[in-house]
Amino acid sequence: MPTGSISLPDPRASMALGMRLSSLLQPGDTVLLQGDLGAGKSTLARAVIQAALGSDEPVPSPTFTITAEYDAPGAQIVHADLYRLSGPDELEETGLIDAFGTAITLVEWPDRMAHLMPGDALHIALVQDGEGRKAALSATDARGAALIAALTASRETQLSDFLHDTGFPDATPVPGDASNRRYFHAGPHIAMDAPYAQGEDVRPFMAVTALLRARDLSAPAILAADQANGFLLLENLGDALFARLCNGDADREDMLYAAAVDLLHALGAQETDAVPPYDMAVLEREAMLLTDWWCPAAGVGVSDDMRADWAGCLREELAGVAADRSALVLRDYHAENLLWLPERGGDARVGLLDYQDALIGHPAYDLVSLLEDARRDVSGDTAERMIARFLDRRPDLDDGAFRHDYDLLGAQRNAKIVGIFARLCVRDGKPRYLSLIPRVWAHLMRDLGGEHTRRMRDFIERHVPAPTEAVLARIAAEYRQ
Repeated sequence: MPTGSISLPDPRASMALGMRLSSLLQPGDTVLLQGDLGAGKSTLARAVIQAALGSDEPVPSPTFTITAEYDAPGAQIVHADLYRLSGPDELEETGLIDAFGTAITLVEWPDRMAHLMPGDALHIALVQDGEGRKAALSATDARGAALIAALTASRETQLSDFLHDTGFPDATPVPGDASNRRYFHAGPHIAMDAPYAQGEDVRPFMAVTALLRARDLSAPAILAADQANGFLLLENLGDALFARLCNGDADREDMLYAAAVDLLHALGAQETDAVPPYDMAVLEREAMLLTDWWCPAAGVGVSDDMRADWAGCLREELAGVAADRSALVLRDYHAENLLWLPERGGDARVGLLDYQDALIGHPAYDLVSLLEDARRDVSGDTAERMIARFLDRRPDLDDGAFRHDYDLLGAQRNAKIVGIFARLCVRDGKPRYLSLIPRVWAHLMRDLGGEHTRRMRDFIERHVPAPTEAVLARIAAEYRQ
């Protein structure tokens, strides 16, 4: 009998299994979900259904209705929860037996069917495994064996299968970034591997790509997609990164940065932008990374009162910028995510990367991201010219108010980045990011220089250690792997 097992350390891993299973199921397939109360059967079934429907809308449990039906593209899905049944004689009224062989059928508590349980089903038993779960897979026929083989295939095998299907089976790794995404050269194109179970998701990238390309901006075309499994084949926009060009010829900096500033005016929010807001909840959650990761790494104990104090500073001083909904904010708009495409015209000369986290918020955020770069120095004179250029194109904005908002968002962003770089060292074993923190800290100190950032500045002066050489060396030594 074909068998297999999959480790599910957290709910996101269960969601990833459901998405992958959904991409494999066909009409006539039956999945029997077994496990104790709270084992995660409903979580897995919901993930299958949501992936098939292409929606994150809640999927109610059919505990009281016994069955629920969904019309997905190319198949009907029947979700059954038989917990309330006492035996197989009560199945007739549910219509479940009729669904076998024609629909995709997901059954929780299948033992209630007794002898009516289909013999050609895929069995998934969810059992406790440490802090998480383990999915034990079994089947009795060739179809079930094929599903088990596909579900238990390694990530490398899945990627290889995807690239083979696109016609570009040979892949060469591209140096990675701070995320769990991986990139590969695949023929003349770029392949993205974004595993959902590790916190990635290609769906926002695909949605924002569509928004940007609809504005005739140079986001890479998506040439092939395996959305459920997190693989994309992308247009290769080349390697003329702004950072590389500026480092090779400093005289090009003004021209390139001017083009990047001008593009920001094409990112005004539109009613059709299906992107979440950059609201106070997000701004606060991000800036709390400073106290949650940098402070402990630097040797400071963080109390609940200290966290509450920092949160209060953020809510008071960021309230105005948090309410702004006038721009599509790409959030990682800087020289290592921008490519020079001089053969294209207008704003399309600037190629865009790494924008999947876009939100609707304040137009100053991406300008801060560009000019207060964590990885390269932008002179104060250049930054001032670029801010003035941006404001020259926006006569509707008050100069002083915008510059205040710029400082506030800069302080929020740089506090967040200090926390992120500490987390990359402490949690992810990437101490190289510590070397970038002094530059980000210098940006933060500049942003906190005005009266409008007084509460944040006072908090940091009282509680948050500066990234001195001694502090960074101690952190690096403690977390060196």
